[in-house]
Amino acid sequence: MTEDPFVVHRSLLFTVAYEMLGSSADAEDVLQESWLRWADVDRAQVRDPRAYLVRTVTRQALNRLRTLSRSREEYVGEWLPEPLLTSPDVAEDIELAENVSIAMLTVLETLGPTERAVFVLREVFEVPYGEIAEAVGKSAAAVRQIARRAREHVAARRPRVPVSRSEQQAVVERFLAALRTGQLQELLDVMAPDVVLIADGGGLAGAAPAPIHGAALVASMLAVPDRVVSAVWLNGAPAGRIEIDGRVAAVSLVVEDGKVTRIHAIANPRKMTRLDEPAELAR
Repeated sequence: MTEDPFVVHRSLLFTVAYEMLGSSADAEDVLQESWLRWADVDRAQVRDPRAYLVRTVTRQALNRLRTLSRSREEYVGEWLPEPLLTSPDVAEDIELAENVSIAMLTVLETLGPTERAVFVLREVFEVPYGEIAEAVGKSAAAVRQIARRAREHVAARRPRVPVSRSEQQAVVERFLAALRTGQLQELLDVMAPDVVLIADGGGLAGAAPAPIHGAALVASMLAVPDRVVSAVWLNGAPAGRIEIDGRVAAVSLVVEDGKVTRIHAIANPRKMTRLDEPAELAR
């Protein structure tokens, strides 16, 4: 018996939904809704199950994203994507790792729902313009224009200097070592002078309500004792897991020129549910 196409492509479908939503819980809900629709389809009429399922997931994710856009405006403090534990193998696909990174997902939050869907489908999954047009309810010509604007928007906000995996890992290891010791100077040495710390507690965990700028201020915030710091792979990149008094937080870093330039610290307990089992991501 041939395995159901939904099962075959589930990792891809989850990745599409997660890229669009920045939340594994919402992505799983979208997959459930998409599965219910797929179950009612006459499979004999579907020429390309993969393309059909991607369109279905995209439509459901768009609907969810429009609802979430309103609720995120009322979010307490800074909103950051939900981190995913991933295996080091995800980093082997450089484009996938870059596009599922916390830094990229944070940039994608600045796009409108349709722009985000078009960017994700075109730039990450290389879906043809015609299929994207069907998924988002626009003409192919309109989709091309949206894709161009979205590319320009993302390019202006993403890290400018590509960093090799080895350099990223070395800087992250230095940063985590400094966190373990809590030594102020060690933290200052690994951070850029204009480093930015963005923390997400969602009103449920202690976190700065706005970004913190400058190495001296960020280091003073981070140089605290009595915590367990471990290295993990999150969203296809080396990162950190921190435990303080039984509470867990995830730390993702942006590295440029051998220094940490941006720190994403996620402490909202509702976003810590995918840190124990690696997520299956695929393109």
